[in-house]
Amino acid sequence: MTEYHLISTIIGCIVAAAFLGYIAQKLKLPTLVGYLLAGVLIGPHTPGFVADVKLAKQLAEIGIILLMFGVGLHFSLNDLLRVRRVAVPGALFQMLAATLLGTLVGTVSGFPLEGSILFGLALSVASTVVLLRALGEQGLLDSEPGKLAVGWLIVEDIVMVLAIVLLPLTAEMLKAGTQMNAVVLLTGDC
Repeated sequence: MTEYHLISTIIGCIVAAAFLGYIAQKLKLPTLVGYLLAGVLIGPHTPGFVADVKLAKQLAEIGIILLMFGVGLHFSLNDLLRVRRVAVPGALFQMLAATLLGTLVGTVSGFPLEGSILFGLALSVASTVVLLRALGEQGLLDSEPGKLAVGWLIVEDIVMVLAIVLLPLTAEMLKAGTQMNAVVLLTGDC
């Protein structure tokens, strides 16, 4: 059965997502709720069918790439330039405020500063794909408020990509700074 991991993972994911997505629609909930529950259901922490975790992660990466490609199809650079006066400063301020608040909550909860900053960053972004879907279902995707909301989230996505790229460098700098402080304390140099 080991040679069928890919097929069983894909089929298990599609069947669970279709079934729970259908149930969510019947309960007047967003289909996405059903998809999320499907992920939990076939995950490694629930009994029953468990998808191959390594394959599922790789398929999720492909899915994210395809979703972001879909976002790119719905929004152009011209749309972003039209809403830049509100979207850019608004998104940057909102991300900064959420990151600081998350960092504060993390440090007050006893987490190290690095983990608290990551927590704050995670809180600072919303899902562009979820918003696109919701706006599309409401018929608001081509409205001015819809374009502003999507532009705002595109700015968040760009900033988050930069943060993810700079994260390893920042972690190394913090680690080097901590090691330098330890050397100073041990040698008595001030």
